[in-house]
Amino acid sequence: MRVDELDTPVPVIDLDRVEHNLTKMQAYCDRHGLALRPHIKTHKLPQFARRQIELGAVGITCQKISEAMVMADAGCTDILLTYPIVGAGKVAPLAELAGKTKLTVALDNAVALDTVAAAATRAGVEIGILVEFDSGDGRCGVQTADEVLTLARRAAGNGLTRFRGLMTYPRGPRTVPFIAEARSLLDGAGIAVETVSVGGTPGCWDTHELPGVTELRVGTYIYHDRATVGAGVATLDECAVHVRATVVSRPTPDRAVLDCGSKTLSSDRVAPSVGEGYGLILDYPDAVIVRVNEEHAVVDLSHCATKPEIGDRVRILPNHVCVVTNLHDRMVVSRDGEVVGNWPVPARGCTR
Repeated sequence: MRVDELDTPVPVIDLDRVEHNLTKMQAYCDRHGLALRPHIKTHKLPQFARRQIELGAVGITCQKISEAMVMADAGCTDILLTYPIVGAGKVAPLAELAGKTKLTVALDNAVALDTVAAAATRAGVEIGILVEFDSGDGRCGVQTADEVLTLARRAAGNGLTRFRGLMTYPRGPRTVPFIAEARSLLDGAGIAVETVSVGGTPGCWDTHELPGVTELRVGTYIYHDRATVGAGVATLDECAVHVRATVVSRPTPDRAVLDCGSKTLSSDRVAPSVGEGYGLILDYPDAVIVRVNEEHAVVDLSHCATKPEIGDRVRILPNHVCVVTNLHDRMVVSRDGEVVGNWPVPARGCTR
C-alpha cells in the first residue's frame, strides 16, 4: 500500500530519514569524543532504541520508570532516568528496574536520593546518581555547587548509591561556569566525576564547544519537527514524521477543516519566530492551522494561492513530535512512499 492510500488521520514514519538522522548524530558524537545517550521519549519504540545502541550509543535515556521498564524488557542494558524519583510507592518498581539493567538516576534533592537508596537496598544492586543542576531554565536542578557536593557525599554514605556526575536540561547560560565550579569542589573533596551530561536537540551541534561535557542526551533528533527546524538544527527534508489528514469541510472560501485535532497533533505551539498555528501543512505552507479542537483542525486559507478541496489529503509537520508519538497506539512506518509496517508504541502512556 502507498502512504497516500492510508486512512486518516495517521502519523507516518519515514525509515530512511530516521536512519539518516541517527547516523548523523552518532557521527557527530564520535567525531568529538562525546558519549551519545539518546532519549527514547520521542519514539518510545524498542526497535529504534536498539538501533541507536547498534550505531554506538552508550545507553538510553528515559523519563519515567514505566517507560524504562519497557526498554529494559526489550534488552536495553544501560538506562539513565532523568527525573527525580520521589516517594515510597516508587521504591518497588525502581528496585525491579534496577534488577534488569545498569541504572542511573538524576535528582536534585535528598528525598529523591533516599528513595533511590531504598530501591538499591531492596534490589541489592548499585544505582548510579547524577546530580541535576539548573543552568538557567528555571525547572529542576540544584542552584549551587555546594548542593552538588552535599548530595554526592550523601550518595557515598548510602552504600549502594554511587555518585557518577552532573546533568542539566536544557542547557542554559550557567552550564559551563557551573560545571567548572562543581568539579573544583568535587575534586577538592576527592570525589570523582565520571559523567557530565547535557541534553536537548536544539543547539545540539555545538555541544562539543562546552568545556567539561562528556555526554549528550537528545531525543527529537530521530524524527525532528517544526520546532527543531525553527531552531536551525534540521531541515524540512530531515523531518521523519508527518501526519496525514483529510479535508472534511470547506465552510467558507478561506476556511478548511481537517479530520485531525488536538488528539492527533497535540495543542503545542512553537515560538512566534518559528511560525503560527498547530503544525505546518507541507502541501500548503501559507495555510495556518488556527485552532484545534479534539477532532477538528480549523485552517485559515486566506493567504494561499491554491487551496485544498473537500476530500483532498494533506501532510502536516507536527510542532512537537514527542507528544504526537504519545498520542498514538501505533505508528505507520514507510520507505519510499510505501507502507512497510504498522508498529505498536509500547512505551506510549508510560507516565509513572
